[in-house]
Amino acid sequence: MKTFEFHRASSVEEALNYAAQPGARFLAGGTNLVDLMKCDVERPSAVVDINRLDLSDIEPTPTGGVMIGALATNTAVANHPLIRGKYPVLSHAILSGATTQIRNRATAAGNLMQRTRCRYFMDPALGVCNKRRPGSGCAALAAHHREHAVFGASPSCVAVHPSDMAVALTSLDATIHIRGDGGVRTVGIDDFFRLPGQRPDIDNAVRPGELITGIELPARSASRAGWYLKVRDRHSYAFALVSVATVVEIRDGVVVDAAIALGAVAATPWRVPAAEHLLRGNPPSRPVFEAAAAAALAGAQPLPHNGFKVDLGVHSVVRALTSAAEAP
Repeated sequence: MKTFEFHRASSVEEALNYAAQPGARFLAGGTNLVDLMKCDVERPSAVVDINRLDLSDIEPTPTGGVMIGALATNTAVANHPLIRGKYPVLSHAILSGATTQIRNRATAAGNLMQRTRCRYFMDPALGVCNKRRPGSGCAALAAHHREHAVFGASPSCVAVHPSDMAVALTSLDATIHIRGDGGVRTVGIDDFFRLPGQRPDIDNAVRPGELITGIELPARSASRAGWYLKVRDRHSYAFALVSVATVVEIRDGVVVDAAIALGAVAATPWRVPAAEHLLRGNPPSRPVFEAAAAAALAGAQPLPHNGFKVDLGVHSVVRALTSAAEAP
């Protein structure tokens, strides 16, 4: 492991000051960063411990939504009465991921910032990786890519984002609050994650030296019926092959609003507005759900080893929508 400086920040301002050093990384739960440092994938010049910052509250907003502090643990978010009562799809998604011990340490912002679990990224001994070393190549393209992307990939990278929480946040139209030297800015969840393009090493909209301070859930997404479905090789402690977060609002027997977000199919949580449009104004019936599911997976470009994800995704969307429509 490369030698690094260690700083313990007592305020956001102090944390930003420490993070101004090139190559600095923030440390919260450490459930991803520390692993990557051990594997010699992440080699920070400085590690800034932010656990003392006052960013762990989960509170209602004046507009009727909820603000989740960046340092709130995954366990705290999943079990908070405001989240369980108003945004149950988020609670379902978080509880489907990792182990209890990891959820007790991992933070809300850290969950969004985690890197891909592509084996070629995680283990330098297995092959080249443009995400780890830009311009070196993508070993997954010509080797094992069963778990990889069917949407939004590029010749530079076919990895997928591993977060369950991010998929649910996408279905809820969350907003990310980010603090930097220039002040506070907000980024919608749809614009937060980046597709690989020619720069797969850049995962999201957070700039060097910036710090996520909170995740805001809008009031308009509150109390709508939702469901999170995670399909994986084994029931416990496995990353998704395909996941679906659905949120629907039904009035007088008709779907008046809906959101569908797919996980484990791209480098970002994947939404297809055309699929959501097919639901609105129609009864919550199986034919309508099947049409929306087909639209959600239309345009997929699978690799030789992961074509099964397309059919799996269609059936998963139908099942998730059915469960959401039947939810109390």
